[in-house]
Amino acid sequence: MSASSIALAIVCGVVAAAVIGLWLDRRTTIGRLDEIIRSAGGRPEPMRGVAGRLHELEQVATEGQEHRVALAAVTARFEAALAALPQAVVLCDADGEIVFVNDAGRRYVAARHGEALVEAAVLQLLAAARRGERVERRVDLAGPPRRSFELCAVPVDEPTDDDSRSAALALVEDVTERRRLEDVRRDFVANISHELKTPIGAIGLLADAMGEVDEPEVVQRMALRMQHEADRVGHTIDDLLMLSSIETAELLDQEPLQLAAVFDDAAERVMTSADERSIAVKIERPDDGLGLVGDHRQLVSALTNLLDNAIKYSDEHSVVHLSVTERDDLVEIEVSDTGIGIPAKDVDRVFERFYRVDAARSRATGGTGLGLAIVRHVAVNHGGEVKVRSREGVGSTFVLCLPRVPIPVDDDGALDERDAYQQVNGEWVER
Repeated sequence: MSASSIALAIVCGVVAAAVIGLWLDRRTTIGRLDEIIRSAGGRPEPMRGVAGRLHELEQVATEGQEHRVALAAVTARFEAALAALPQAVVLCDADGEIVFVNDAGRRYVAARHGEALVEAAVLQLLAAARRGERVERRVDLAGPPRRSFELCAVPVDEPTDDDSRSAALALVEDVTERRRLEDVRRDFVANISHELKTPIGAIGLLADAMGEVDEPEVVQRMALRMQHEADRVGHTIDDLLMLSSIETAELLDQEPLQLAAVFDDAAERVMTSADERSIAVKIERPDDGLGLVGDHRQLVSALTNLLDNAIKYSDEHSVVHLSVTERDDLVEIEVSDTGIGIPAKDVDRVFERFYRVDAARSRATGGTGLGLAIVRHVAVNHGGEVKVRSREGVGSTFVLCLPRVPIPVDDDGALDERDAYQQVNGEWVER
């Protein structure tokens, strides 16, 4: 064989080996591409070669990216929904590591002071839930202020055997306000039952006794007593209706009012009870031009309740003061007394309906515990507020703050015809 033939054979062998190698590499490449496509969720088609499989892999990658974007959007919405929950949400994995906490739950993770007790309870419940148990607990913090929490933890999935652990989810809800409302409801039932049952029972007994008495003087005294007890029932019902009306009223009977007229009407309503207890009501009557815009009936009711409350809780022969102070665009109406005062622990609760500082004395003096709740609602309805300063054994001062509005009066100090005026930029001017 000639040298040229040998060289050609060698070249052909090399080319053949290269082709065989390329063919084997192609088979390996296609096989690996098929595996990748299957693992990504695709279905490789035969007879499409390397280029076809690369194109399919590109499609699978694009679809995967779209799925990831969609999943990220769903996850973001889910986390936003959890963040908006008022309840705390804490999620841990099977090893007990915290993997998610919503906004409300962050206060109980690495907490300090009293809330550290809540955190400890959450971790204990999560540990139990990781074992497949559903557990609940209530935690009360003495405060101040007193607070109550309800906790619940559940397994996210069931453990497969005794030694395995599950991820767990814990919920924490602050039920302080709910318990406060339950206390208010119990107070309502106790107070209103007493306020209605006692006078109604007295009326029944007096009616029975009157049937067996012939002396006119005795019958008259019993009749007067029955009238007093009936008035007591009537006042209780009036207070309930007034509070209901104030709470549900969407619109006030808005009109320009002279504050002096409100003072006069409220003082007239309490003079009888003040005289019965020999209590002087000293009034610093405001100028006729000092006024406000609002509902005359509601404002008189609020001021009457403040005066009546001061009279009830003052000692006999003492003095109750009613005054007013102008501060920029506000009117501050003060009712002060030198009575028993309010303990510091009760100051924040005196405006709750049916709340009584001293239940025994409250029942002895009458009243439903609705008066100060009415005052607060009237103040809010008129864009103002009511505040209290008090020292136990020294006395109390209630301040009703309301927006001040200049109103027109005639030469005699009387309010001009209201229909002839309109309010412009906070002042009442002629139409």
